[in-house]
Amino acid sequence: MSDHIHFEVSLPASPARYYELLTNGAKFGDVTGQPGKGGGGEGAIFELFGGWLTGRQIELAKNERITQAWRFRDWQPGVYSVVRFTLAPEGTGTKLTMDQDGVPDDVYEHVRTNWKGFYFDPFAKVTT
Repeated sequence: MSDHIHFEVSLPASPARYYELLTNGAKFGDVTGQPGKGGGGEGAIFELFGGWLTGRQIELAKNERITQAWRFRDWQPGVYSVVRFTLAPEGTGTKLTMDQDGVPDDVYEHVRTNWKGFYFDPFAKVTT
């Protein structure tokens, strides 16, 4: 497994709005244009990117922290990555910190470079 992935981004909407997007697959899909479903509470299963990514909500602290277990469809059976999102108020917006561990070596660079296009750029367009 590869090294840790870490990003910190400033976003325009409230932590509550990004918490909603990160815990509701359908709303995530509405913002990103990538079909999603599921999410909800701790233990809930979700699918994003038309089923390419499946996961489970591991720990949720409303509007503050989200921990998810992820796997992509083409990963080896039983291989999961742990993703942690921390949301903090920053002026009228949000500072989102993302930490990810356990990405397989052969897809590490692909996963690392896709955070911007699939998460941070669409989230930056959310203003309410």
